Formats: sequence, structure tokens, C-alpha cells
Amino acid sequence: MTGCFSFSEAIERTYKSGFKRSGLRSVTIDLKDGTVVHFWVSKTRPESKPNLLLIHGLGASAIWQWYDVARRLAPHFNLFVPDLVFFGGSSTTRPERSDIFQAQTLMRALEAQSVKRFSLVGLSYGGFVGYRMASMFGDAVERVVICCAAVCVEEKDMKAGVFKVSDLDEAAKILVPESVEKLRELMGYIFYRPALARMVPPCLLHDFIDHALSRENVEEKRELIKAIPKDRIIAEIPKLTQQTLIIWGEHDQVFPLEMGKRLEKHIGDNGRLVVIKRTGHIFNFERPKTYYKLLKSFLLQTKPQITDTNGSV
Repeated sequence: MTGCFSFSEAIERTYKSGFKRSGLRSVTIDLKDGTVVHFWVSKTRPESKPNLLLIHGLGASAIWQWYDVARRLAPHFNLFVPDLVFFGGSSTTRPERSDIFQAQTLMRALEAQSVKRFSLVGLSYGGFVGYRMASMFGDAVERVVICCAAVCVEEKDMKAGVFKVSDLDEAAKILVPESVEKLRELMGYIFYRPALARMVPPCLLHDFIDHALSRENVEEKRELIKAIPKDRIIAEIPKLTQQTLIIWGEHDQVFPLEMGKRLEKHIGDNGRLVVIKRTGHIFNFERPKTYYKLLKSFLLQTKPQITDTNGSV
């Protein structure tokens, strides 16, 4: 976009101001191995508040995906809101592209901030990372929320017609769009009312790609996607021991609801699936108040109770 004014940059400035007013500050952690991780963290961390890690999904940086919900959660938690590697202010020169690497990186960055115990919420791709953290660092992770993340996907599912787009290369191009056409296609999959995608002027979509999604690290982000299903089978996915809330949009077209039911079955007695009605993949935007209430209720319970009865809200 050649104009002087960027609508996306203006929104991000507003988001940053809002985060600061909510008691969050920007910090950067250098892990001394070619990896740098950017966080938004609570300026003060009283021991009376539990620690909470919010892990974003694909798309724009963490502040875009967590703005509404994080500000609501800030009075109740010591928040840690990172940009995953290759997003926002986080980067690496290392060659790893797996969710395991992202999980290890976040854990090291939290340890550098003297965070020993925390609960986590993982949104979409962040759910894959959060699940890995919970399984690898069980002594540190307390409660777990996995949101619209097909953790129990298997490599064979791509060819079995489970997803709207069966070709992984094409899926990666849609999920990490470089053109207005691909961004419109993505919006058609993630919104409950996809017709909205046709109403956004092309100039705003160009601006969003340039300034919010960013044209940097496009291939690296697509490699993250391609690494997810590789050699993945359910039998080899560890079962979490933590109490786990699974949240899904009723009309998710990126990861169909069946994936949420599969994950609940895999986790067993420690997992509970809640479906948010009349939403798609991005219920954090479509119904932020409902999403916040679910998170607060589960994460702040003295003894969270998980039942085997599916819920919907």
C-alpha cells in the first residue's frame, strides 16, 4: 500500500496503548542462541495472582489476537503474552520449525523471567504449542486450555478429506496469505459469517497484509504449518495429566468440531469440551465476552471440576 496512512498501524498503536493501560509492558528475552522472544507481561506480579501464559495462533502478532481477552484477564492474573518465533518481535536463526521447538523456546523465556508455575491458554496453532508445553513440562504447567487446535490430527487426515483443503501446500498458502485473494479465502474459512470477507475494501486487506500479518518470515511460518501433521499419529500423542478445558467454535471450518471431540476422547477424564455456538474458528473475536467468561471460570476455580458431559454456550 503506497498511502501515508496505515489503518492497521493505527489499530496496533491503539492496542499497545490499551495493553499499557491494563498494566502490561513490553519485554524482550534474548536466549543467547540466536533466538529472541518478545512478550507483553504484567508490570507487577503479586504472589496472590496466578501466572497465565496466552499463546497466539497463526496470523498477526499476539497483541492483535489477545487484545480484548487479555485486558479482561489482566486484573485477575499475572499475564505473559508472547509472540511466537517468526511472529511480531520474536525471531530465531535456528533451523527448527516444530511445535516442540516453540514450546521449548517459550519455557526457556519464562524461566528467564523466574516463572516457575503457570497455567496456559493455546489458541489454534498456539494450542499445539501449549499442549506440548503441558506434556513436556508437567511440573510447571498447572491448568490447560486448548482452543480450536487439532492436536489429534494424523498425517493421513490430510488425504482423507477431513479438512476443507486437503493439500498441505495450498493450506499453508491460505493460512499465511500474501495476496488479497488468499486473505479473502482465509476469512471465508475463519468467520462464522464468511460473507463479511467480501465487504472489506481491497485497500484495507493490502494494508493488513503489509502491516499486521507482515510479509516477513512467510516461508518460515508455512514451514511451521507443514511440520504439524508430519509423521503424527494419535497413539504417540501424550495424554495430559492436567485438568484441561477444550474450547471450539460450533462452525469451525479450519479445524472441524470433530477434531475437538477427538481430543476430548484422547485426554479422557482430565478433559472437557465446550462448544461456543454461532462462531467459527476465531471466536476470540466473534464472542470475546463468552470466551473470557469460560477462561476465567475454569482458570480461577479452586478445584476445577471436569466432567464427561459436553457443554455448549
